[in-house]
Amino acid sequence: MNKKVNTLLFILGATVFNILVTVLGFAGLMLLYIKFIMPFLPEEGRAWGFPLIFIGAIVLSFVVYRFVLKLLLKKVDAGKYFDPIFSGRRR
Repeated sequence: MNKKVNTLLFILGATVFNILVTVLGFAGLMLLYIKFIMPFLPEEGRAWGFPLIFIGAIVLSFVVYRFVLKLLLKKVDAGKYFDPIFSGRRR
């Protein structure tokens, strides 16, 4: 495989990983909200938790993605295996 194929596979894998972490984060935060917070809220205020959980899941996935990406880039030489997505201007 060449660098372009490696880059494409990495982007596809990273996208799937990011979506999976977002879904798992949403499910985990939802379970925590339903079990520990929702019983103490009044009936009118319970719906506000769901948009906050959605935003929290996105933030959590971003943090986890960056952490895993940093670990991966420490172990793998990106220049050796991946082609740059955006190249600089040619002069």
